[in-house]
Parts: sequence; structure tokens; C-alpha cells
Amino acid sequence: MAMRQKSMATLPKLIQSMRKEVPKHTNPVLPSLRRAFSLYDQINLIDNVPEDQLRFQEFNETSFTVNGVKYEGSLLCVGNLLMSWSPRKFSEITPDSLSIFQTVRPIPELLIVGCGRNIHPVTPEVRQFVKSIGMKLETVDSRNAASTYNILNEEGRVVAAALLPYGVTS
Repeated sequence: MAMRQKSMATLPKLIQSMRKEVPKHTNPVLPSLRRAFSLYDQINLIDNVPEDQLRFQEFNETSFTVNGVKYEGSLLCVGNLLMSWSPRKFSEITPDSLSIFQTVRPIPELLIVGCGRNIHPVTPEVRQFVKSIGMKLETVDSRNAASTYNILNEEGRVVAAALLPYGVTS
């Protein structure tokens, strides 16, 4: 009986001391499930781009900035390769100007043509040439072409872009 009284007297003190002690967390707080599985974390279009991956960052009337380097004039991108491209206006885009795609392997699934400031339809000869190689063709203004290229390239898809500077209007 004395033991029971002693434990009953100690119990309130024990409860009180337990309330004062806050357990210290040794593990960092886990992020919420919403944050952990958000689309932003899976497709991050801004950060963590591998160094060898081409990324259009800026453009102006006459040039593009790719991976921090400014390039004047028209550009041709295949996968993660970048080169100067000869056409200076839309009418100069011909099967000859795209002939590099006859030798490129693997063949890109899509060729994105950046027409400059405005969208123009390509000639039937160019469309047939691109189709004969086994690529699909998309013609958009150069700003949207660069953005589309960035997204598809970041996804790991084999794509190509033929871009006229944004200042080109015809």
C-alpha cells in the first residue's frame, strides 16, 4: 500500500516533467507530399540543366544567347549540337539549306523551324524533303521555336531547330 501511495504521488511529477520536455527531432522535417511530387520538381525548366545541354536563354532582333554565349544570325541545332546556319531570310530556307539532315544520326523526330517574327508556311519542296528524311515539321515564330526546342530537348527527345533571328520579318 505504501508503494502505491508513493507511485501515485510521483505520477503527477512525472507527467509534469514530460510535458516540459520537448523531444528533439534528429531528422529534418520532410517536405509535404504536394511539394515532393509536384510537376515543377519533375520538369524544372530553369535550374539544373546539364552543362552539355543546349538551352536558349535570350534573343533579340539579330541574335540568340545559348548557354550564356551570344550568337549572331541564324542557327541550326541538332540534339545538343549548335552551328551557324546560312539562311538570312525565310525565302532562303530550301532543301539545300537543310541538307545536313541527310547525314545526321539519329534522325531527329521533329524539326522546328523558327521563321523570325512571323509564321510562314514552308514551300512544298521543303516539306517533302523533311518528310523524306523521316522527320516531322513544325513552323513557328523564332521565340516559340526556341522555347519548344528547350522543352523537348530537356525531356531528352531528339529534336532539331532551324532558327532565323527574331528580327526577320519576311
